[in-house]
Amino acid sequence: MRGRGRHPAGRAARVCRQLNRGDYARGVLLYENPDSGNCYKVRLLLAHLGIPYERRTLDVIDRSNRPDVLGGLNPALRVPTIVLDDGRALGESGAIIWYFGDGTRFVPDDSYLRAQVLQWMFFEQYELEPNIAVARFWLAYSGRPEQARDRLGEWHRNGNRVLAALDAHLEGRDWLVGDGMTLADIAVYGYTHAAEEGEFDLEPYANVRAWLDRVAAQPGHVPINA
Repeated sequence: MRGRGRHPAGRAARVCRQLNRGDYARGVLLYENPDSGNCYKVRLLLAHLGIPYERRTLDVIDRSNRPDVLGGLNPALRVPTIVLDDGRALGESGAIIWYFGDGTRFVPDDSYLRAQVLQWMFFEQYELEPNIAVARFWLAYSGRPEQARDRLGEWHRNGNRVLAALDAHLEGRDWLVGDGMTLADIAVYGYTHAAEEGEFDLEPYANVRAWLDRVAAQPGHVPINA
């Protein structure tokens, strides 16, 4: 696997060097919301890679200004959206972390392991996010939790199925893919570590809890509220 345990390589290191030399008139700009797990994935990776950036906060409840702010940058008008040093924009958390992570220790060199990283990133978006993240949003951040109570049982059933699958995969493993932290861990950590805000009980999932502690103990880690 490429560069495991070394300093950031490839594209991420070039971005750092260019920013530090002042080669660009602008820096990396991240449109995000500090409570969003999808946005947190991006901030967590950038922290690990030591890439400086500017943050612009957008509301996840009142989205009326999204066309004015993100129009032309992200067709889905979602956060996170990032504007690179040269003015090009990129949306979707998975695409953003792959852009910065490819060529670093967080993406394996082996083609099968790379595909496994993508597998877990897709798992997070298709299985984990629609249940754990949605329950968390409605209960902790929407301001209208009573409107979601009739869906909570479904989200909890599906979310606990996801947590059980994650726990089973982590049996005897430290990381989701390979022998070190990858983008898979960063992507899945984003909402899993905050699952209790959606009234999920993590106590039955010992492997998941140990893995969460392992991710949080890595040098360069930043909490979601940083």
